[in-house]
Amino acid sequence: MPRLKDKYQAEVAPALMKKFEYKSPMQIPRLEKIVVNCGCGDCRDNAKALEAVVKDITAITGQKAVVTKARKSVANFKVREGMSVGVKVTLRSDRMWEFMDRLLNVALPRVRDFRGINPNAFDGRGNYALGVKEQLIFPEIEYDKIDKIRGMDIIMVTTAKTDEEARELLKLLGAPFAAQA
Repeated sequence: MPRLKDKYQAEVAPALMKKFEYKSPMQIPRLEKIVVNCGCGDCRDNAKALEAVVKDITAITGQKAVVTKARKSVANFKVREGMSVGVKVTLRSDRMWEFMDRLLNVALPRVRDFRGINPNAFDGRGNYALGVKEQLIFPEIEYDKIDKIRGMDIIMVTTAKTDEEARELLKLLGAPFAAQA
C-alpha cells in the first residue's frame, strides 16, 4: 500500500471527520484522481517533439500518456481540428498516491526559489490546479536527454464540496502551501 494512502487512512481521514463534524465516513473528502497535462505547441511541426513529450510524461507518472487532439481549428495559432496539441495522463488509485507522494516530497522541494504552492488555486468546487514550469524537477527526467524544457499542469480532483475542505485535505497530506501575505 502506498505510504501516502496509508497516512490518509490512519491520520488524515479521522482528523477531517473530527474537524468538519461529518456524520458519515463517506462525507470525508478524498483524492479522486490526478490529471497531468502538457501542452505542446511545437508538436504540429515536429513529430519527434510529441514523442519526446509522451516519453517524459510517461516516465514521470509511470503510466502511458495519451495524445490530445485539437477540437476546433484556430487560425491565429495555426491549429486545425484533429491536430496533436499535447498529452495527458489521468492517474487513479495506487499510481495516483505514489505520484502525489513523489510530487510533494521529491519534486516540489527541487524547484528553484520554492516558497510553497499557491493556497488560492482552487476552482470553487474543491479541485486544485498546480502549474510546473519545467519537467526537470522530477528525478525520472535526465537533464542530458531532454530536447526542450516544458511545463505541465497538475490537477488534483477531490470529492470535497468546498475549497476549505480540499485545502485542509491537501494540507494534512503534506502539501507545502505558501504563507498568505
